[in-house]
Amino acid sequence: MAITLADIYKLFEKSQAEADRRSEEADKRSAEADRRSEEADRRSAEADRRLAKLEQSVERTTKAVDGLTTRWGRFVEGLVEPAVLNLFQQRGIDIKYVYPRAKTRQPGLAMEIDVLAVDDTVAILVECKSRLSKDDVDEFLIKLSRFKQSFPQYQNYRVHGAVAGIEIDEGIDHYAFRKGLFVIKPAGDSVAITNEPQFQPAAW
Repeated sequence: MAITLADIYKLFEKSQAEADRRSEEADKRSAEADRRSEEADRRSAEADRRLAKLEQSVERTTKAVDGLTTRWGRFVEGLVEPAVLNLFQQRGIDIKYVYPRAKTRQPGLAMEIDVLAVDDTVAILVECKSRLSKDDVDEFLIKLSRFKQSFPQYQNYRVHGAVAGIEIDEGIDHYAFRKGLFVIKPAGDSVAITNEPQFQPAAW
């Protein structure tokens, strides 16, 4: 059967209709994709806004906690400082001078000691924490090892370390004992050294 011009027109019309249908579907899909993209952008912007708000909240909370921790640390210092002289004199160390928050600003050697107690030949560094952890002890041991570099005027002194805390994580007092440190805890209205009388402190 011969194909007529009318048949070709019909085939063209059918093909064009199919193309139009597919184009319309493509437009719908594109519009849906645009809508979903806009929705995704909106959700992303909302997520960014919430994240920024959360970060601000975390920052405020962190500052508040840091401030509270600092205040508690100062409170511990306030308990320890007036007692240090008698505490160590009872241990046979004739403390003559007590320096709260002793600082040095030497470039590369900056250091702050919560309480520094000294006599003519011995210097005792006291680290005060509201809650004493293993990390605190380890960091303090590093500070002790660097003390004479930061405070060269004590180069010929025998240096001992003590850690003080209102709360002490479980087992950390014994950990500090093994590291050769004095441990100071609250006792009544003041504080006390909890090491055994025969304890021999490490020297730096």
